[in-house]
Amino acid sequence: MSNYGLIALKFVVGMIMMILQINLLGKVEFARNTPLNQIQNYVLGGIIGGVIYNPAITIWQFLIILLLWSLIVAIVKFGREHSRWLRLLIEGRPVMLIADGQLRPTACLQVGLSANQLMEQLRNSGITTLSQVKSAVMETNGQLTVIEKDAANLKLPLISDGQLNAEVLSLIGKSQTWVQTQLQAAGLQRVEQVFVGEYVNGELRLVPYPQSA
Repeated sequence: MSNYGLIALKFVVGMIMMILQINLLGKVEFARNTPLNQIQNYVLGGIIGGVIYNPAITIWQFLIILLLWSLIVAIVKFGREHSRWLRLLIEGRPVMLIADGQLRPTACLQVGLSANQLMEQLRNSGITTLSQVKSAVMETNGQLTVIEKDAANLKLPLISDGQLNAEVLSLIGKSQTWVQTQLQAAGLQRVEQVFVGEYVNGELRLVPYPQSA
């Protein structure tokens, strides 16, 4: 096989593996701008870009490298979906930057957000002064979710992926006992059984995991 033919074949194999990884991770997950996804993209791009033009690496060696990396990605994805500890380690938690109208400078510094960057993100959300903000949360993907003081409902879930958000619970003025009562009324025993729970118009709307999950 000519050198150009080998390059073309490696390119095709690389594209196929990229498509498989996108389907493996899910299109939404692949598009999220998280540190883990960036690392996965950089490594995959480095593998494909660095190997395609290297004639010393055969197509079989190239395929084995891609399969090994895809296996690592699949293991990490499985672990993140089935282990709360691993998910927190990889993704972290959303950080409350403004709570009850009070700015938390320590939290801003924790996520590496300067005052200018914070105000810029608030302006991008249509906010001109801090006095308009009831709460603001830095999401795990780096996006800022802002809740204005005159907002009718929270934009943040009280429960997500089986985890209770203590900051949101404090914002709505409820206790964990109240949450447990709502769970029992819905036929659930634990927060871990809830895929997502929203506080809307004074009610907790719960969507549980499927029975087989």
